[in-house]
Amino acid sequence: MNLFADIRALVVSSLEAMMADGQLPTGLDLANVAVEPPRDAAHGDMATNAAMVLAKPAGMKPRDIAEALAARLVADARVDTAEVAGPGFLNLRLSADLWQGVVSAALTDPGFGRSTLGQGVRVNVEYVSANPTGPMHVGHTRGAVFGDALASLLDFAGYDVTREYYINDGGAQVDVLARSAFERYREANGLEPQIAEGLYPGDYLIEVGEALKAKYGDSLLDQPEEVWLEDVREFATEAMMEMIRGDLALLGVKMDVFSSEKALYGTGKIEGAIDRLAAQGLIYEGVLEPPKGKTPEDWEPREQTLFKSTAHGDDVDRPVKKSDGGWTYFAPDIAYHYDKVERGFDQLIDVFGADHGGYVKRMKAAVAALSNNRVPLDIKLIQLVKLYKNGEPFKMSKRAGTFVTLRDVVEQAGADVTRFHMLTRKNDAPLDFDFDKVLEQSKDNPVFYVQYASARIHSVLRKATEAGIAVDDATLQAADLGMLTHDAEIALMKKLAEWPRLVEIAAKGHEPHKVAFYLYELASEFHGLWNKGNEDTTLRFLQEGDPATTQAKIALISAVSVVISAGLGILGVTPATEMR
Repeated sequence: MNLFADIRALVVSSLEAMMADGQLPTGLDLANVAVEPPRDAAHGDMATNAAMVLAKPAGMKPRDIAEALAARLVADARVDTAEVAGPGFLNLRLSADLWQGVVSAALTDPGFGRSTLGQGVRVNVEYVSANPTGPMHVGHTRGAVFGDALASLLDFAGYDVTREYYINDGGAQVDVLARSAFERYREANGLEPQIAEGLYPGDYLIEVGEALKAKYGDSLLDQPEEVWLEDVREFATEAMMEMIRGDLALLGVKMDVFSSEKALYGTGKIEGAIDRLAAQGLIYEGVLEPPKGKTPEDWEPREQTLFKSTAHGDDVDRPVKKSDGGWTYFAPDIAYHYDKVERGFDQLIDVFGADHGGYVKRMKAAVAALSNNRVPLDIKLIQLVKLYKNGEPFKMSKRAGTFVTLRDVVEQAGADVTRFHMLTRKNDAPLDFDFDKVLEQSKDNPVFYVQYASARIHSVLRKATEAGIAVDDATLQAADLGMLTHDAEIALMKKLAEWPRLVEIAAKGHEPHKVAFYLYELASEFHGLWNKGNEDTTLRFLQEGDPATTQAKIALISAVSVVISAGLGILGVTPATEMR
């Protein structure tokens, strides 16, 4: 049940009838007609912009359209009043039984809030994709949570979602990893490690060195690098990926696919992708303009193999081959995205760190060219996270060597708190993560406030059961919701009615943080009703000697629990049944 969609359908059918009757010109485009909550709840239950968006194409005054539309809408039993406001907005007040029907839908429909918006469209969400050179840091944590929640949101909205991790195991950084691990291997054999500048200093490689010793003994110690580099690189990379998988599991993140950059080399996939671009006349030999701003002293014009990304919206063309004939970092990324297109995905989403902002236009240009503009690519940039504890910046992890790890954060705050708080800001806004604040029990802490609502509802259910009042599913589904007429109860129902609409809005915009915002608002409405019961005993959920009224009230808050559980499920958070 999506009440907003139902009323929009009523508005659209009324407009179509007006066209058929000659009150409006025929053939008007109704795609931009919306029905949404009014900015001021005092104005009504829902508002439509129909008259405003149709006035110009219809060649009519907005108020004239609104008044004619209002007359048709009030003829429907679901609409109590339809009032024209301002230049032509139409405010609607709906029958109370519609709101009560939302409660019934939440209790009887296992998929309440789910959507067919996606219609099985295949979406690939690539996120995390941390270099396999060490444990994941706090920046990866935010990207992992965002990507995982977005994938869950899209699944909830009816998309066919694949979660994917791209292993950057083909670049120079894995050679650095191998050399760093080799020093720990030397250390495991009783020698002093030489952690030169540029190598990875973290203690996490000590175990890798010991594992290398267990496998090779001391047989590699006197060998030149060209003998051991490839084997050590492969061994250390796999060890790092095992560590990363463990970190992801700690956060509750599980990938469907791990794709390897290294697997693109020597297979013809990079060449194939570049050849496809060349066939479109988008690959050429040329010299790039000097960088904007101050030109580096070592910059010199040189001929390179370039991708004409400007043909698809980029600011400048991009090199795909270096002057020495080797591939640039961009070339395997082109091939990897071509592989995703070839696998039949209808949409691609990449979750990148904020430092990859310069990659957005070139990557979108490549996907547009490779898919003949069929497959859209949305790139979500994840801004930085600042960590605080006791009012001070949280210090780096000795184990990591240079940064605070995902494991550090989860062990301090817990996976549920970490996940929820990472979604309390939009992805492109900086986020402060204060360990004291995210764990405090107050209304100002959205994690606690939502979980407290869940725990309070479960507490009411337990007390009702102890009092001998039946609160099983069948009983609550049959409860007389007509007893719920107080403004505060209706307000809570109205907030519940927004859930299916919110899911579609968040899914369309690829904005899982909106789910967290909505849950906080829903919790606020619930706590507000709870607090009113302290003054008005008729609003208390347990009505002594009146099991029928109690069951109706518990049906309402059970519907709230259903939506909280669904929303937290999207965020990857376990609902609380009691607070500790």
